[in-house]
Amino acid sequence: MTRYGYFLASEEFSPAELLDQARAAEQAGFDCLAISDHYHPWIDEQGQSAFVWTMIGALAQVTSLPVTTFVTCPTVRMHPAVNAQAAATAGVVTHNRFRFGVGTGEALNEHVLGDAWPAADVRLEMLEEAVQVIRNLLTGDEVTHRGRHYTVENARLYTVPDEPVPIHVSGFGPKAAALAGRIGDGFVTMTPDEELVGQFRRSGGGHKPVLGGLKVCWGTDREEAVKTVHRMWPTQFLPGELGQVLPTPAHFEQASTLVTREAVAEDTVCGDAADEHARALSAYADAGFDEVYVGQIGPEQQGFFDFYRSEVLPGLRAN
Repeated sequence: MTRYGYFLASEEFSPAELLDQARAAEQAGFDCLAISDHYHPWIDEQGQSAFVWTMIGALAQVTSLPVTTFVTCPTVRMHPAVNAQAAATAGVVTHNRFRFGVGTGEALNEHVLGDAWPAADVRLEMLEEAVQVIRNLLTGDEVTHRGRHYTVENARLYTVPDEPVPIHVSGFGPKAAALAGRIGDGFVTMTPDEELVGQFRRSGGGHKPVLGGLKVCWGTDREEAVKTVHRMWPTQFLPGELGQVLPTPAHFEQASTLVTREAVAEDTVCGDAADEHARALSAYADAGFDEVYVGQIGPEQQGFFDFYRSEVLPGLRAN
């Protein structure tokens, strides 16, 4: 049975708002939480970007729902050894309800220390090595590692959960899906692409979980909802690799001038038609996803949670 979760957008909401949303998601009947890991928002209009590890500690105090990073880049901004310590502590404070979603990242967040932003194939290579380092450290054993991209010397994590933290690998193309199948405990991807899910499963993913999600904008006025999406999240409509290579919110704002309101209206669930929301989420279930996360864009959070509790989630679970 597909589980339905809520996506916490740390780029758009303050820490206090994210905690309020987590409480509301649990009360509304969502099964799990995902949270983004960003240094910058995509554009200044979003206006936030809290440190995800602090947020996970806070979430552990206000909700009993499992939480997954959607997703962390463990290769550039923070060394894999430091990410391993963060993930281990998250596993402890959440009582084994933390899942570590990882991916190759975006220049937007990872260039901030002045490091070069590698080509896609190199980023995949770095991710594979980083996951190996993290897994080794999560055992609690002393680790020394000298690889192509990372060095670890006599490192040991003393605070580790009593169950291994699952590492779910993100991917948006066949190479990344194949890597996820080979090294991941699960697969994260954002479109209901049955072929990509198949690539993951054929590459070693088998029956491991597949996680995905989408953003919607609930509201009683559909046109206003479309305007909100166009103002707050035009970046999700940018094509190709722009999301991975543009370095600053200002560059994303420039690129987003090419996104029309009509494109937003065509490709985003906006408004209060329960069947449209349900169909969008069901597309993921039909494509073989085990968990689907939905995020509400804009300020109408309580209305969204009331709507999903009464009109959307019951129907999804009845099917």
